[in-house]
Amino acid sequence: MPTFDLAVTPLRDLNQTLHDVATGDNDIKFDVVNPRGHHAVAAGVHAPVSIDIHGSVGYYCGGMNEEASITVHGSAGPGVGENMMSGRITIKGDASQYAGATGCGGLLVIEGNASSRCGISMKGIDIIVRGNIGHMSAFMAQAGNLVVLGDAGEALGDSLYEARIFVRGKVQSLGADCVAKEMRPEHIRLLGNLLEKAGITDVRPEEFSRYGSSRKLYNFHVDNADAY
Repeated sequence: MPTFDLAVTPLRDLNQTLHDVATGDNDIKFDVVNPRGHHAVAAGVHAPVSIDIHGSVGYYCGGMNEEASITVHGSAGPGVGENMMSGRITIKGDASQYAGATGCGGLLVIEGNASSRCGISMKGIDIIVRGNIGHMSAFMAQAGNLVVLGDAGEALGDSLYEARIFVRGKVQSLGADCVAKEMRPEHIRLLGNLLEKAGITDVRPEEFSRYGSSRKLYNFHVDNADAY
């Protein structure tokens, strides 16, 4: 298992090594120590490798991730998992703003809290937050699932498209065109599968409320002008 100590090894060397992993390589597990808040740690990985980062990271950790399984044993700065395509990212601590922004696929699990704009413009990613999320989360979210075991801040799901939002706690307010929706059996099954993938066994999907788009902003209507 290769170990990279970012106190003595340039971050560029780590990321280049991860980018150079080819099918059939023996080194598919990596340890990263002393990340010390570095930005773009393990960004742009496109191989089925496992990466354990022991400490907190800065901006855009795991950005554009494809196939890799990344675990941060600490907290993450803004944009963790930004534009990820597949694979899994787990944050053992908290995540700063716009976690999972524009994510197209894969699973992002945040075991602490997430700040504002979590899941902004998400396009197919699944995001599961054990704690609370901040304001304007899932803003313009187009596809995928945002699951929150705690509370949600103001303007949840503002200008939402077809993404699904599940919240177990309280919602401070809903954004434009976001409404509460019925939890039908298919949503119970979907949410149960997502919780299982995240290794969450201490809550039941029936404890959540579902939110989605009322589809009134899809086309311009003069009566909705104040909401645009």
